[in-house]
Amino acid sequence: MNLVKIMLTQCSKPRGWLGRITLRNMNRGHAELTAWGLTHVSVQSRDTILDVGCGGGVTVARLAAMAPDGKTYGIDYSEESVAASRKENLARIALGQVEILFGSVSHLPFPDQTFDLVTAVETHYFWPDLVADMGEILRVLKPNGTFLLIAEAYQGGKYDERLKKLDALRGELKFAHLSIPGHRDLFAKSGYSDIHIFEEYEKGWACGVAKRGA
Repeated sequence: MNLVKIMLTQCSKPRGWLGRITLRNMNRGHAELTAWGLTHVSVQSRDTILDVGCGGGVTVARLAAMAPDGKTYGIDYSEESVAASRKENLARIALGQVEILFGSVSHLPFPDQTFDLVTAVETHYFWPDLVADMGEILRVLKPNGTFLLIAEAYQGGKYDERLKKLDALRGELKFAHLSIPGHRDLFAKSGYSDIHIFEEYEKGWACGVAKRGA
């Protein structure tokens, strides 16, 4: 397996010592991007929140701090990520503010209409079925609940040429990056309403914010 495939495989599902290094890098590398994305949503102190693909757990910690009287969940299908997220949020888990679960975006282990806010940071590239998985997130959102999707790998952005080279090297590995209109279309096809797409071109950042209808 070439270096690009190893890197993408670890980003998709961190494993072993290399996975732990990848998770530490994600925690550092995604912090500023995540902070920017969260400026586009409103978080209330009693909200129930889910971070899908919670990785190293820093986003979960940030969300829990924003909703101290609510409950924040993280879910990931990498056992390495679940362990890292639990370690990062150990004190919050003990207080009952946070819960980290092993599971897949395709089959979220929650009842319908559970969450006020769902976030996904740099993870949808690897989802098995984007439209169906977006629909699964829609299922667990409360009426008027919000989904925030954050990306810095997208077509037409500042790093487009770099991504084209990456695509040429990734072989059979799945790595879906969308254009700005493509993000809007994805939300619409998946049943969301009140869709807004934001781009910070000079940073190479994009995010989508949409609602479940009332």
